[in-house]
Amino acid sequence: MSVQLRASDVTVRVEGGGRIAGGRAILEDASIEVNPGEIHALVGPNGAGKSTLFSVLAGDLAPEAGSVEIDGRAIAGIRPRDLARTRAVLLQENAVSFPFSAEQVVRMGRAPWARTTLENDDDAAVAAAMVATEIDGLALRSVSSLSGGERARVAIARVLAQSTPIMLLDEPTASLDLKHHEDVMRLVRATADAGTAVAVVLHDLNAALAHADRLTLLAHGRVIASGMPAEVLTAERIEQVYGQSVDVFPHPVTGVPLVVPRR
Repeated sequence: MSVQLRASDVTVRVEGGGRIAGGRAILEDASIEVNPGEIHALVGPNGAGKSTLFSVLAGDLAPEAGSVEIDGRAIAGIRPRDLARTRAVLLQENAVSFPFSAEQVVRMGRAPWARTTLENDDDAAVAAAMVATEIDGLALRSVSSLSGGERARVAIARVLAQSTPIMLLDEPTASLDLKHHEDVMRLVRATADAGTAVAVVLHDLNAALAHADRLTLLAHGRVIASGMPAEVLTAERIEQVYGQSVDVFPHPVTGVPLVVPRR
């Protein structure tokens, strides 16, 4: 397995297969590349290996076989603070156990820049992230008092405030309503357009088709196809991987392919 992410001069590479106890391979022959200014979507059915690949990219999961490197350095040898200055990570679960306010949680994203010259940008970065995710009106609210969708937007704002060249997002729209789902995907698009390398795990195939520059489809821990979203997500391939018959046709206005299950 070879995985590579690039942002400016930052490269993340994984060599070898990820494994779990008992030796059962989770990932085999998985290879992706995410370039600056691009959104690379990871899609596939439950249990396909998306979150495992995501965790390996983030350096949170060390494969029993193979290696994980950033710019040729083993990720295990990189100080956590330096790693946090390179990539920001949004996990599926973002539970907050203490009564922090929304602004305090967003400000946690600035922790890697403490005692550096970029610390001077903290207030501006936090404010900009909260406005972008439309939570500036929730600044003083305890996170525990917010709805699931509001908490999700607080978590996204924290990642934005971290200001890193690589952004890794695991299901960023899972708890969001239609408007905020689209708002977040537009925000991810704008972040990539500004030069950030973005890898995002998505279940929504239509969102992947609408927003991703490149797409990797996984199943059973293997990459089934990788490339332009419209080339990867064909009706035949979706039925093969998901076991569900679909129609794929262009939107009558935008021309972006739509996936519609056959019922």
